[in-house]
Amino acid sequence: MKMKEDLAKKYNPKEFEDRLYAYWMNSGNFEAKPNKDKKPFTIMMPPPNVTGNLHMGHALNNTIQDVLIRYKRMQGFEALWLPGTDHASISTEAKVVAKIKSEGNTKEELGREKFLEKAWEWTEEYGGNIKKQLRKLGISCDWSKERFTLDEGLSKAVEEVFIRLYEKGLIYRGNRIINWCPSCKTAISDAEVEHQEEGGKLWHVSYPIKGEEGSIIIATTRPETMLGDVAVAVHPDDDRYKRLIGKMLILPLVNKEIPIVADDYVEMEFGSGAVKITPAHDPNDFEIGLRHDLEQIKIMNDDATINEKGGKYAGLDRYEARKQIVKDLDEAGYLVKIEDHGHNVGHCERCGATVEPSLSKQWFVKMKPLIEPAIEVVKNGKLKFVPERFNKIYLNWLENIRDWCISRQLWWGHRLPVYYCEDCGEIIVSREKPEACSKCGSSNLHQDSDTLDTWFSSALWAFSTLGWPDNTKELEYFFPTDVLVTGYDIIFFWVARMVFSSLENMGDIPFEHVVFTGLVRDSQGLKMSKSLGNGIDPLEIIEQYGADALRFSLITGNTPGNDMRFYIERVEASRNFANKLWNASRFVMMNLGDYTLESAKGKKYDLKAEDKWILSRVNTVAKESADNIDKFELGMAAQKVYDFIWNEYCDWYIEIVKPRLYGEDEADKETVKYVLLSVLRNILKLLHPFMPFITEEIWQHIPGNDKDLMISTWPEFDENMDYPEAEKTLEFIMEAVKNIRNIRAEMNVIPSKKCNIVFITQSETKKAILENGKRYFMTLAAASDISILNSKDEFNEDAMSAVVEDCEIFLPMNELVDIEKEIERLQKEKKRLEGELKRVKGKLSNEGFIKKAPAHVVEEEKEKQVKYQTMMEKVLERLESIKNK
Repeated sequence: MKMKEDLAKKYNPKEFEDRLYAYWMNSGNFEAKPNKDKKPFTIMMPPPNVTGNLHMGHALNNTIQDVLIRYKRMQGFEALWLPGTDHASISTEAKVVAKIKSEGNTKEELGREKFLEKAWEWTEEYGGNIKKQLRKLGISCDWSKERFTLDEGLSKAVEEVFIRLYEKGLIYRGNRIINWCPSCKTAISDAEVEHQEEGGKLWHVSYPIKGEEGSIIIATTRPETMLGDVAVAVHPDDDRYKRLIGKMLILPLVNKEIPIVADDYVEMEFGSGAVKITPAHDPNDFEIGLRHDLEQIKIMNDDATINEKGGKYAGLDRYEARKQIVKDLDEAGYLVKIEDHGHNVGHCERCGATVEPSLSKQWFVKMKPLIEPAIEVVKNGKLKFVPERFNKIYLNWLENIRDWCISRQLWWGHRLPVYYCEDCGEIIVSREKPEACSKCGSSNLHQDSDTLDTWFSSALWAFSTLGWPDNTKELEYFFPTDVLVTGYDIIFFWVARMVFSSLENMGDIPFEHVVFTGLVRDSQGLKMSKSLGNGIDPLEIIEQYGADALRFSLITGNTPGNDMRFYIERVEASRNFANKLWNASRFVMMNLGDYTLESAKGKKYDLKAEDKWILSRVNTVAKESADNIDKFELGMAAQKVYDFIWNEYCDWYIEIVKPRLYGEDEADKETVKYVLLSVLRNILKLLHPFMPFITEEIWQHIPGNDKDLMISTWPEFDENMDYPEAEKTLEFIMEAVKNIRNIRAEMNVIPSKKCNIVFITQSETKKAILENGKRYFMTLAAASDISILNSKDEFNEDAMSAVVEDCEIFLPMNELVDIEKEIERLQKEKKRLEGELKRVKGKLSNEGFIKKAPAHVVEEEKEKQVKYQTMMEKVLERLESIKNK
């Protein structure tokens, strides 16, 4: 550990944060290795997208992980925090396609190999941004083990899982309804669809019955899909339609005959009780179509334009086709009515385009066999969610899950290890391209062009990063991991998939705890976004206030699973706290002289009550904050450390011992140095996980410290440092001092004005405390002397009073203020307030003002009236109090 002579006079994080991070990186203290003499503690960083930039959600999530990993490292665990990034197939491909387009080219013109070269170039150029930004936060992950989801080792794991699931019959290829993004031009999973309430229309259309008078009225939100209708379904018990089941209807505009079928899925009470069936463009219609062996007619291209099966509407965009179809229905007399209708519309999570349910040949994972163990480990408590309320959300999603569409029509990602024989159509799943078809012997084979869903690879993150499918020492030692810290918004995307993937491939849960974070919102409670212009760049905050201030403000304002509001005032308060600690540390070190704890080892000290109190308190805070961290109550832990440092150590203990530190008793001065330094060292340890930079910088300036703070030992509770009586004594004295200070503040007494303080108590315990603690009141309460009496009968002066436990406190009025002058001052203040109240009441009683003035101006005047009234009440109360003395 490198030492410097003097701690800088002013706290300036810019002077040491980057320097310290470089020092930590070179120290090797971030690195973790299998160690039979230590217990492992493992966290896998949720891999941010290579396309990303650091935002407040990243800052919160990674600060929480860093607090946990630094804490466990100091507790003696072999603490591994493994970092990495995700290739983010859809969003990365979109950015590369845009770049290629700006160069006057297209993805298809380049071809797959050239396109992938461009994608790797883009990733290498921009992919490191977020890692550099995360370092500014001070995160202590093991960068030597950094992984990328397209690394060779991880790609091997992805391929292995695909093949194993296929061989078990859990992966299949089939025609099913999937979510299709016409902008990204790929299938996306249910979890990647964001549903938004939108105002739309409900079109009621008449479907004529063939061969007789009458029709059936159908209501639809998507008239354009009529082009693919193959039936109309009614409930078999619906008396309105029983006689029509099996008959034919004429599909309007298309003039095609379609049957009326009976199906229990139809709700008789909803709408007309009859629904159009379009198997190629609706998941429920698809299932009905299978039950009734109906044709599947796909009427849209990949870009959501109408295809050649749409007749005269072919080539039109879906929404243009909708307008034209509605117009034609109206003109032909089929349109019965149009109603306003709000409904949930699915949007692509990546690009925001409206998703189109569409029949497509894709690859799927059978979910039912995989989810049963994933449900059980949560129900039996083996896997724990923090907070526990997320159990219900997780279980509800898994219990209602559909098969997972894992193929994507993209080039950037893990290509499916699937080959097709162009002669006989055989499908071959293989780790390498086969030389010949296993069925017909043909060498005319081609690989599937699709890639796997990004979440397929990130679902393996907890074990693929440790070397699986190889049996590595790291995998054996660090798996299963301990904690996953992630946003609640990806419980379906990632958490659930990690759980069932780990149980399937490793036979164990991937982690013991999942700690969910909420969103970091702006100060008004709105979600931060580019469109609203309310995003706050963490790097700008770090540049202005330092990483420690940002980290501490995020932690103290956070509870697991809940959204939090970001206030710049909280960051400023955290920086002020850092400044307070800096100045207190400088004070201690400036008064140490040649003293070190190491040089005084084994020495006995004559501890006074305040020494025992502060040693006992830091002992208790160490235990309580550790208990909080173990329960993932990081905000509570940080607040306890903050309160102890600011209030007890800085504001009380340092002030109490200053006379001793400047006194003549050398042995007592050394006692004070011992306590000041012992507690400061423990303070730095307790605060280090939350504010690593400032604590390490101060630590490295303390004489005698022989190793870095981040690998020092977390303070354990020591029964020999438990002094409950000393704590009670100082708590009583501090409460008394606070009351005395409050009285002096109320009476506007200048700090230098001293007076006698009278205590009245019949408690022998309190008398002893007061007798032995006179010096506290001289130092902290501006006492000229103190008197300890048994009853009020012994004291009959005019005085202000306060009550503490078993004791009354009196401050003689004549020693503190000139009564006549105080009355004169209060009378003037009373007159001023009367004038202000008259003015504001006049305004508020003026109807012209109330009508014409802006609402906020009227509200301000009302607030002033309340303020002046409150001030007047206090002045009158004070006058009455003085006159009665």
